Amino acid sequence: MPPAGTLTAPLAPPSVARTSAAVLELMLPHRRAADGAGSLPAAAFPAQLRRIAGFVAAGEPVVLTLPGFPCKSPSPAKVLGHLPDEGERLSLAFLDGLCAAVEEVHPPGARMVICSDGHVFGDLVQVPDAHIDAYADELAAVIRREGLHRLSLFDLRDVLGDLPYDAKRALVHERYAPGLEELRAEVRTDPDTLALYRGITRFLLDDTVGFTGSRSALQRACRRRAYGVVQRSRAWGALIEEHHPRAVRLSIHPQRPGAEKFGLRLLDAADAWTTPWHSCVLLRADGGRELVHRAVAERRGRPVLRDGRPSHFEEC
Repeated sequence: MPPAGTLTAPLAPPSVARTSAAVLELMLPHRRAADGAGSLPAAAFPAQLRRIAGFVAAGEPVVLTLPGFPCKSPSPAKVLGHLPDEGERLSLAFLDGLCAAVEEVHPPGARMVICSDGHVFGDLVQVPDAHIDAYADELAAVIRREGLHRLSLFDLRDVLGDLPYDAKRALVHERYAPGLEELRAEVRTDPDTLALYRGITRFLLDDTVGFTGSRSALQRACRRRAYGVVQRSRAWGALIEEHHPRAVRLSIHPQRPGAEKFGLRLLDAADAWTTPWHSCVLLRADGGRELVHRAVAERRGRPVLRDGRPSHFEEC
């Protein structure tokens, strides 16, 4: 087998189709679904098959982009702090392992670009830019320490350099974000956009710390901020597409078959929307692991340190 990342001779079309389906089938067991459907064949995901086939036909590593890993939630009831912990470490190892598995069916393998989007909407989720920088820098350190060479990071610093973050956000929003009225109309008519808007609103409500107004005032503020988060997320997606136009587009949000993005589950959790940056890892007594809020983990287990700081919980 050629080493990962090497080129091979282009395949004939039938072989391209078979290999592309085999690559996608490696991801199907980890699909984060919006439709509640059970097992589906690779043919149910034509957008992903088309993009995979482009790399397979050229004998190149399959490139995947995954927006996510933005920053830790500001809520101390959910997370252990503002730096990556066991949840991120396990998730990154999973993603690198998924890319490694591709080498068994497509020898050039795959590589994944983690498109860390914390700075894109840090002001809206009320996380300081310094915390977002520290989070992204520690993600890079985890990738180096763990030898996850199939992963790379991409964020606003790669696009707009040393401009102040407020200026970066304004430029990205102005150039790429959909209009507010256009988005409001989509929320009214498209069930998936409505689900995303409601999910983000719920996160913002749960993550808000120190709000002194009424509950109804907080709900109004979070609904306004949720529209901004969706606008910026769309803008970030368009920017990623501009910089990585051939890549297979992944998402940490649930996606339906036929969507342009493929929803990918990182770690097990009871809620399909739960991510490592909104929770912490609980190692269960039966050997399993799951993502839960810190408040839940504290009731069920004891904290474990890694490199001198809290990393996860072990069930008592």
